[in-house]
Amino acid sequence: MSTVPNTQQTQRKLYIESYGCAMNFADSEIIASIMNENGFINTSDELDADVIFLNTCAIRDNAENRIRERLKHLRNNKKSNNDLIIGVLGCMAERLKSKLLEEEKLVDVVAGPDSYRELPKLVAEVDQGGRAINVLLSREETYGDLNPVRLNSNGISAFVSIMRGCDNMCSFCVVPFTRGRERSRDPKSILNEVLELNQKGYKEITLLGQNVDSYLWFGGGPKKEFKSLTTEEQQNSVDFSALLDMVATAVPKMRIRYSTSHPRDITEKVIRTMAKHINICNYVHLPAQSGNTRVLEVMSRNYSREWYMEKISMIRNIIPDCGISSDIIAGFSTETEEEHQDTLSLIEWSQFDFSYMYKYSERPGTPAAKKLTDDIPEDVKSRRLQEIILVQNRMSQFKNSQYIGKTVKVLVEGNSKKSDQDWSGRNDQNVMVVFPKETYKPGDLVEVLVERSTTTTLIGKAIGLTSL
Repeated sequence: MSTVPNTQQTQRKLYIESYGCAMNFADSEIIASIMNENGFINTSDELDADVIFLNTCAIRDNAENRIRERLKHLRNNKKSNNDLIIGVLGCMAERLKSKLLEEEKLVDVVAGPDSYRELPKLVAEVDQGGRAINVLLSREETYGDLNPVRLNSNGISAFVSIMRGCDNMCSFCVVPFTRGRERSRDPKSILNEVLELNQKGYKEITLLGQNVDSYLWFGGGPKKEFKSLTTEEQQNSVDFSALLDMVATAVPKMRIRYSTSHPRDITEKVIRTMAKHINICNYVHLPAQSGNTRVLEVMSRNYSREWYMEKISMIRNIIPDCGISSDIIAGFSTETEEEHQDTLSLIEWSQFDFSYMYKYSERPGTPAAKKLTDDIPEDVKSRRLQEIILVQNRMSQFKNSQYIGKTVKVLVEGNSKKSDQDWSGRNDQNVMVVFPKETYKPGDLVEVLVERSTTTTLIGKAIGLTSL
């Protein structure tokens, strides 16, 4: 790791702000670890900071616009503190590279997702009067040897990154260009991190990857297909189902979740491993993106509508009460009204518990931006999105109503958003549950009788403490 002398950085304060997906929030904990080792201390007050890092997302234009607005706001901090260093890290940094230094004059440091070990050195370059950038992508970096600093932790739930990058070249997505090729982390380092979290009293972990189902450890380096491994590598390899089994067996009292799955790669073996372990939550996030086979082909998703439906059926056959959520894009290039109707019917058939739903946002540099015309008018995209939301809300309301009169196990995470007299937490299927506090506390696993429901929440009363 590149370092600078601690004497130069004594008691300098670091403020990190994270945007986007769970991977970014997990990365911020890695960033904090690296900076702490080099003499920086964390602060939750941006006005007290000597260094401010924005860990960014580039998945949609809206996300980048938020960062630009935030940078304008931070200009005031820069005026009142001439020595303040501002860095843009992560996917937006990787996508725009040196343009950020040129366009946003107050940005001092630009670092991509594989350059975080260089951050102390980059800050030192700024100290010497320059501005610094490192956006080199790696084919091996996993940060697996680092101990993440749990930022803003509730001490109950934690993210554990198992792999980095993505090899799925979906035509709409910037991730392969901003996070690089897939590489899996050593399972021993994953297990050590999980065991340490368990010893510290954490109750739940989420194993993270852009496509966890393609996790494959055979000794390090970029991902290879299993059939291309040597006999020795195959015998010593660990796929995602084996990793799940290993983690669940090691910490039987911790709840385990994972995200995200890819419909092309999720296997029956993974779902049967879930069914085997009571501490693996019955929940799968399986992005569909579209319900029409032609549109899926244009998206380069490498599966059909029928393939996706077979995966949903497989999951429900093995785990009938499994919660399933999805991602849906409205108004992708060339999508017709009939194809949009196919997406609506897929949502209804699949009965997703909830979905993340978006209008298509063309991203510069992606295959879609290079080869396709963003030809769906904004008003049509907006109308289609609203129709998708209406169908999904109806499905969510129906699915949640099925819990009324039943008991669910809820891990208490903290106060309800609407009342500090109620606790909130998620059940096994990842649905938010709210109930009166009484004598319970965060970290308790509570059995709750569901009395009513909304589109997003189950409301009930606690029956008592329970266990996995």
